[in-house]
Amino acid sequence: MSHSSAPTSQEETVGGERTAPSPGRTAVATLAGTTLEWYDFFLYGTAAALIFDKQFFPSLSPATGTLAAFSTLAVGFVARPLGGLVFGHFGDRIGRKATLVVSLVLMGVGSTLIGAIPNYDAIGFWAPVLLVLLRVVQGIGLGGEGAGATLMSMEHAPKGKRNLYAGFPQMGTPAGLVLANVIFLATNSLMGDNAFTAWGWRIPFLMSFVLVAVGLVIRLRVTESPSFDRVREQHHVVKFPLAEALKVGFPRLGLTLLAVVANSAVAYVFMVFTLSYGTKHLGYGKQFLILSVTAAAVLWFATIPVWTKIADRYGRRTMFIGGSAAILVWCAAFFPLLDTGNSALAVVALAGMGLVIPVTHCVQGGIIADTFPVHVRYSGSSLILQSGAILGGGLAPMISTALLDSGEGSSSAGVTWYLVGMCGISLAGAVALFRTVPETAPGAAVLATEGADA
Repeated sequence: MSHSSAPTSQEETVGGERTAPSPGRTAVATLAGTTLEWYDFFLYGTAAALIFDKQFFPSLSPATGTLAAFSTLAVGFVARPLGGLVFGHFGDRIGRKATLVVSLVLMGVGSTLIGAIPNYDAIGFWAPVLLVLLRVVQGIGLGGEGAGATLMSMEHAPKGKRNLYAGFPQMGTPAGLVLANVIFLATNSLMGDNAFTAWGWRIPFLMSFVLVAVGLVIRLRVTESPSFDRVREQHHVVKFPLAEALKVGFPRLGLTLLAVVANSAVAYVFMVFTLSYGTKHLGYGKQFLILSVTAAAVLWFATIPVWTKIADRYGRRTMFIGGSAAILVWCAAFFPLLDTGNSALAVVALAGMGLVIPVTHCVQGGIIADTFPVHVRYSGSSLILQSGAILGGGLAPMISTALLDSGEGSSSAGVTWYLVGMCGISLAGAVALFRTVPETAPGAAVLATEGADA
């Protein structure tokens, strides 16, 4: 077999000599890309909680307008599986890098155009229609990002550091939340509430164009996944990756989905629903809540490398189950602390979320990825990740709002029971999963260099 003189996707040319790709640079690039994608997604969540009911649903009552705004938030989650299936298919057939570049462009275009939509007063019914359509574009883009970025980083990881490297894209979630909240809050502070509500909220969305351009420069510099290159070299690329991924079997797929669904639900109640509930029902200031959630997200971001290193050293099973139990306990205390109306206790409640969510969030990408053989990993991972996002995060703010409005005196008790129930389901799923999961990733025989850090 002849070999081209051009460097392969596993090599770089520096001064005329070939060098191995840098796992660290790849990890940082996936972190940068996911941060920008989550910035766009969370910016929408914050705006849905605080702005969109007035801009796009002004004819509805405050409660119904909030529910409608959260419904458009959920639309993005419904679109995510479509993005996951499409990008997963091509990610397993043509490579991780190209699909991640396209997903970033889609998200940036969707967010930028949201900032340009006329409101309901200007074009009536078409305003929420356009909002929903662009939310679909956002969802498709993020659907391709979640699994792909984790695979790109994890498949570049040095031996013994798979969980650490798989955790870098997960850090993009809280980093994107911090970036979105800081820019949202700074713009609001500079303009004042009236101007910001009227038109200033558009500025953070329009900034997406610049941020995504920066992200593309970074992402285009990374090399293709070495694992995918080996799949191509060994001729293991399949025509229908998802069909092959489903051969893992429903019990394993179902338990993996159950194990991760609560983390998404809890995170979106904490990040999005809390803003609406705290300002409209408890009297907390908007600035106070956004700053408190942002501070909690900083804790979330900072602790992910700690937990992933622990997972690499001691295994992720006990840590994941313990983290699932901790989230359940904190969900039982979260709203009672907020409902006191005491600012100090509210900070404790939110900071606690920032500490317990990352314990399971940081390794769930790796757990999902190791459910599938390498040659169909993108498709299979996207299916689980995006299904969990719909059942968990996509519906959580809307369900929480409906439960709140159905209770006496807008009681949060129903929301607490909802979260505790979701956490109980995930804890049971995790226990069952780790009792049946094999010690090595399926398909390890296909690529001997691949393995699972259970």
